[in-house]
Amino acid sequence: MMQFSIVTIFPKMFDNIFQYGIINRAIKNKIISINIFNLRNFSTMKRKKVDDKIYGGGPGMLIMFAPLFNAVTEIKKIHKKNSVVIYLSPQGKLLNHKNIQHFLNIKHLIFICGRYQGVDERFIRNQVDEEWSVGNYVLTGGELPAMIFIDTITRLLPGVLNNKNSLLNETFSKNLLDCPHYTRPKKINNMSVPKILLSGNHKKIKQWRLQKSFKNTLTKKPNFINK
Repeated sequence: MMQFSIVTIFPKMFDNIFQYGIINRAIKNKIISINIFNLRNFSTMKRKKVDDKIYGGGPGMLIMFAPLFNAVTEIKKIHKKNSVVIYLSPQGKLLNHKNIQHFLNIKHLIFICGRYQGVDERFIRNQVDEEWSVGNYVLTGGELPAMIFIDTITRLLPGVLNNKNSLLNETFSKNLLDCPHYTRPKKINNMSVPKILLSGNHKKIKQWRLQKSFKNTLTKKPNFINK
């Protein structure tokens, strides 16, 4: 079983996201487990304070070292196995389909969800194993990236998807975007399903899909073709 631990000051953000779709099915089938930890529970200060002003001045607040350190230490004691601590921030390595494979053999991932102006640099240097980003933009916190990471990793785990062939043909699996797909009815407002898809000739359908996939990639993401 792959285990995910999430450290956040807003645990209720995760109340519903894991109750649907493949994530919910993976939890029920005991392929993954997800545990949410409220960072404030690891604070030793009054009113469970976890942030403070930044040395040197500047806007915003910074999450302090101590509650983060206490949280990671306690989580590692609970799981008693090798854990990888991931800090989610815009400065991290950019997540893509290829490097998701890196996570599949790790049994326990601890996601640190930053807020405000981030976290004390000493925590990153001493406690964080890897720093990752979901895009070159700034979000208000690491909660949404944590959800993205868990979703992308989980769907690649054996036994999660009903049809394992889905992974072989989907977008990014071969540095190509997916081809166009159609379903019923055959005709909508004078727009018809390509005849080749109705032919029953699987060899020609496969060729057509590859051609369309290549054209789609060349048009929308030509840098993939260069790769």
